[in-house]
Amino acid sequence: MEPAVVLMLQFEGSGHAGDLRQILESCPEPDFEVAYHTCQNLDGSDTELPKIISRHKPLLVLLALPSVDLNSLEALLRVIERSAPSARIVVAVETGHEELSELVRPGIADFLIPPLRVSDVLIRLRRLLNQARQELSAQQAFIEKLGLQQLIGESSTFTAETSKIPVLAKSDITVLITGETGTGKEMVARAIHYLSSRAGKPFVAVNCGAIPVELIENELFGHDRGAYTGASASRNGLIQEAEQGTLFFDEVNCLPLMAQVKLLRFLQSKEYRPLGSTKSFTGDVRIIAATNANLEAEVEAGTLRRDLYYRLNVVPILLPPLRARTGDIILLARHFLAYYARKLNSPAIGFSPEAERKLLLYNWPGNVRELEHVIERVVVLCTERIIEDHHITLSVDNEQPVGLSFQEMKAQVISRFEADYIRNMLTAYRGNITRAAQAAQKERRTFWELVRKHKIDVQQFKLPNGSGSGNRQFQLG
Repeated sequence: MEPAVVLMLQFEGSGHAGDLRQILESCPEPDFEVAYHTCQNLDGSDTELPKIISRHKPLLVLLALPSVDLNSLEALLRVIERSAPSARIVVAVETGHEELSELVRPGIADFLIPPLRVSDVLIRLRRLLNQARQELSAQQAFIEKLGLQQLIGESSTFTAETSKIPVLAKSDITVLITGETGTGKEMVARAIHYLSSRAGKPFVAVNCGAIPVELIENELFGHDRGAYTGASASRNGLIQEAEQGTLFFDEVNCLPLMAQVKLLRFLQSKEYRPLGSTKSFTGDVRIIAATNANLEAEVEAGTLRRDLYYRLNVVPILLPPLRARTGDIILLARHFLAYYARKLNSPAIGFSPEAERKLLLYNWPGNVRELEHVIERVVVLCTERIIEDHHITLSVDNEQPVGLSFQEMKAQVISRFEADYIRNMLTAYRGNITRAAQAAQKERRTFWELVRKHKIDVQQFKLPNGSGSGNRQFQLG
């Protein structure tokens, strides 16, 4: 097993940074190695910092701070969490007991206060590194166990969202997953469940659009004997079936208004009442919802209750369409080829350059699910070791023009990626140019020029007037 990396960030004015570094250098550990970086600014504005963190991929980040400056500390934590989402953060600071309470906050795993002792420092570091390793091991075991094809990807738009999964799995906070059909919403919900403390309990998925309107309440809450004609026995609802586990609502926008009222009541109080019952029950269930619809538009249209929307949209995950992560297309295709070739005992081992080009030029309206089905079909029908372009059957309406040169194809792919990426960022930050540019690590002017280049209407991504007051996580631009 390779040693883990501990990254120590030391700031000017920190009187104990030298002591901490001396402890780490005088007592080398076989399980981890230490990298050092000196930062000029406490607020995380050092442009080299994200690159340093990303290059080292640390499991633990040590902050040797001169003082507790909450505004600067929050900005610094955001930079670290964005660059190394799996890392534990430890703060070493000279502070009094009054300031110490300010360090007990999300994002900080532990803190060290002078005088620093060798045994105390090393014991804490080992404990936190073991926790981080166990979490990564659980993630890997989960991926291997369930074959999460839809969660394979290296593009920044994809990993920015999936990196939230280990963090969200640690709590019972309600999550809303949005994305087009076939982007892997249910797989993300399952990942959150199986990485959480509820992993040994049921994961119950319900497609709200597949249940007849008149049966939804019965499906969710169950009924008592005699609740209606033909109810000869009591029946548990989905909430009771998911007790101590996770209840996943797919196509949550399809819930009728009456069922929305009762679901809202359950989210608020965790209480529900089966049909025909005079007794209320308390359910210990985590709720994760998903949709491919624009829920804000549904709220404005009156088909989705605004209060329910805010209850569901506590932490959003926005899964990008496959056309917005073209760099993952070949990676996914090769994964599916290896999987189905092994499963179906096929001789296929790879794609020709022309076949990969055909996959890259396709628009993939069905996203990852469509790609998987295309590769599965190819493996079944093709008896060759190398998949050629003529073996791949795609929807003619969505195929791109053929005969392009390398430079023309490259320009076309880049242009499509840019447009989709800009739209995704504007969607995530509700049309706020400044915040979208910061998240993209672009200058505001450069980001705005890309918006103009692709003729994107920023106004369509902003909340209607008066509808954003209840959602504090977005700042309108």
